[in-house]
Amino acid sequence: MLSAVPKIVLEGVRKLFGPDQDKARQMIEAGASKDAILEQTGCTVAVNNTDLAIKAGEIFVVMGLSGSGKSTLVRMINGLIKPSSGKVLVEGRDVADANKTELRQIRREVVSMVFQHFALFPHKTIAENAAFGLRVRGVNAADRRKRALDALDQVGLVAYADAKPSELSGGMQQRVGLARCLASDPDILLMDEPFSALDPLIRRDMQNDLLELQRRLKKTIVFITHDLNEALSLGDRIAIMKDGAIMQIGTGAEIVENPANEYVATFTQDVDRSRVFFAASVRSDPESVELRKDSVETALARMEKLDRNALYVMDGRSVAGVVTFRDLSCQDRKDDGLESSLIADYPSANPHTLINDLYPLAREGLPIALIDHREHLVGVVEPEDVFARLATTGVDGNAAKTEISGRESAE
Repeated sequence: MLSAVPKIVLEGVRKLFGPDQDKARQMIEAGASKDAILEQTGCTVAVNNTDLAIKAGEIFVVMGLSGSGKSTLVRMINGLIKPSSGKVLVEGRDVADANKTELRQIRREVVSMVFQHFALFPHKTIAENAAFGLRVRGVNAADRRKRALDALDQVGLVAYADAKPSELSGGMQQRVGLARCLASDPDILLMDEPFSALDPLIRRDMQNDLLELQRRLKKTIVFITHDLNEALSLGDRIAIMKDGAIMQIGTGAEIVENPANEYVATFTQDVDRSRVFFAASVRSDPESVELRKDSVETALARMEKLDRNALYVMDGRSVAGVVTFRDLSCQDRKDDGLESSLIADYPSANPHTLINDLYPLAREGLPIALIDHREHLVGVVEPEDVFARLATTGVDGNAAKTEISGRESAE
């Protein structure tokens, strides 16, 4: 469960690069485009009047094409770039107003950054590379070694502690960069396209590794990417940027189903929706009958009323199985009760399951039981709803509404 208290807050943040910034500001207020401002003033509008709040413990993905302002934005969070105006609050402290000593403390203890290029020292061992930030902080050699080995263990590289970077693959070297951040135990990780230089298969492995680490460590992560599929795979929430402005912030499901404008709609139009939406977004109410209380006639009447072809049968609070209208209608001796037609081998999933993973279950033709962590039936998914859900598209609210969407609401 994510904290409601923001870890990072940007208030009216703007960053201009170039000579005539006063005129550029006037043109911004007048609604001029980024290209027009550059042509008339020589100023680049890198980030324009941005407000956002990033929750503690979430992976917040900032994505956009080259020149959208995403890297400038993340560099303002750790003070590498000073905003032209506005506030950048990290744990309540305004980084934009911090002096050199305060910035040094924030970078050493609160915020750590993983870059696209590994930036490892080739002459140092993997453990020495992982411990470098601790050495800068003045941590003694024994503690540095212990914390570096712990961090390398978290990324699966402790066996390579005394190897050199040249002995590791690209993906392994990037894991060392991540371990270097983890060794400092920061609350916040800033990751600027850290996987973009990796081969596709290694990149996917790194994404999975990051998600697994996050499940255990619960860091606040700001992740920069230009790849929408990567954003959808990783982000609890996603901000899409264009020309220095944020077009939309939301969960992957919210952005794909209800794009804020044509730009976002175009960005998301080719997304594999089955890898965005969760089973919870297509669930129906968990209507059921009781194994030891309800009769065949009761179950048939219930199915007719609900316009369903099957119903789940409960034995107390546990699912005993499922019965179908066809089987009950053909039952010769209805006095035998529900148990004689009970299908105990029924398809099941949990509300977090991606729709893509429901396809094999939907082929069985039976409604899929959604079972929560308490082993309770919390809904059913009809096979036809799995495919209908993927057909919904739209801009500005024209799509069918999702009952529950996104990683948080599926929990």
